[in-house]
Amino acid sequence: QVQLVESGGGLVQAGGSLRLSCVASGSIKILSTMGWYRQASGKQRELVAFASSSTTNYADSVKGRFSISRDNAKNTVDLQMNSLQPEDTGVYYCSLDQWEAGVRRRYWGQGTQVTVSS
Repeated sequence: QVQLVESGGGLVQAGGSLRLSCVASGSIKILSTMGWYRQASGKQRELVAFASSSTTNYADSVKGRFSISRDNAKNTVDLQMNSLQPEDTGVYYCSLDQWEAGVRRRYWGQGTQVTVSS
């Protein structure tokens, strides 16, 4: 089992910045992938960015504005969000994917609200 706890959400004006942090605990594999998803009101949850053991990837909508960083020693993943826009508003969820006994498992944090005012 893995537990994820996010922090760092809040209210910010358009053009501002926020940094989200996620701490993972439990049985974490070396080759796990950690990432961030978001869900706006009335919309489906979407991938924002992820960091595997060897690569990072971003949704087109956040490229050049957001940066994901992972610390394997501390089991943390952060999301630095710059030049925030109202369309970035939503609940942001930390995720961790890993193989367990031949099954791909995904864990979620409880979510943290990000609100960007125009």
